[in-house]
Amino acid sequence: MADAQRPHWVPPSHIEDLYNRTDGNQFAGINQPTAGPRYEAELPKGSAPLQLYSLATPNGWKIGILLEELGVSYDAHVVNIGVGEQFSSGFVGANPNSKIPALIDHEGPDGSPMAIMESVAMMLYLAEKCQAFYPSNPRERCECLQWLFWQVGGQGPMTGNFGHFKVYAPSHEVDARNYGVARYGMEVQRLCSVLDRHLAGHGDFSGDTKKPGTSSRAYLVGDQYSIADMACFPWAYMLWGKGYNRPDQPDAKDFLGLEKYVHLKAWVDRIAARPAVQRGIRVCAGSPKPWLKKDSSKL
Repeated sequence: MADAQRPHWVPPSHIEDLYNRTDGNQFAGINQPTAGPRYEAELPKGSAPLQLYSLATPNGWKIGILLEELGVSYDAHVVNIGVGEQFSSGFVGANPNSKIPALIDHEGPDGSPMAIMESVAMMLYLAEKCQAFYPSNPRERCECLQWLFWQVGGQGPMTGNFGHFKVYAPSHEVDARNYGVARYGMEVQRLCSVLDRHLAGHGDFSGDTKKPGTSSRAYLVGDQYSIADMACFPWAYMLWGKGYNRPDQPDAKDFLGLEKYVHLKAWVDRIAARPAVQRGIRVCAGSPKPWLKKDSSKL
């Protein structure tokens, strides 16, 4: 259709007039444009210094994986985001953004509790505190930081938006879903290509674009497994899993044509085979119940 023939979209005077268009998506009943607590409830607290409040989603997996890899003592509590537990006064106190995960270290830097929001901030905090899975070499540390920021700025949000339009958006909003799936699905493919090329050996962060690819890489930074791998793995793993699959739709891996990302798939399989990763993705898993405590040592 020529541009002159396309209907011209004119938004209403205020965005609030469009809110009813979101009716039918899984989280429409709890989404609001304001921050802050909606009800009073204290967070549960176990005996370990580290208290994790989370759910088994890709962002939650990051912290479960790292805690299991570190082998430190922690208590994990399921946060049922479907009923809005992330808006309790206790959770908002730990994370003013009301997004899982949230972490409280009751043995913080000055000996007093330290609450941490944002999954990658938690990863950096824990890796620095435990002096593990974070490169000490300045060059590799810079590369690690780049992949962490790439993950939180691109891979996570774009993959999540693709998943929203593919499986969570209102079923009657066909045009919106087609546009969203196309827009974000293409970006997910591009991001998969970024990872695949890097793991295939292309580039070395020297700025030399003419340098040919070297041998394939086992991990994202240097030759060591790091928090960069733990941060980027969950959202890639999600695409090969079942989270974005529905009975009346093609599976996400087939829909996106993931078979072409050979090096990415080998890396995903390599990370997924680690025992601590297998335990980590089960932390805060299962049917969420209000503040159900999970003992990771028994997983």
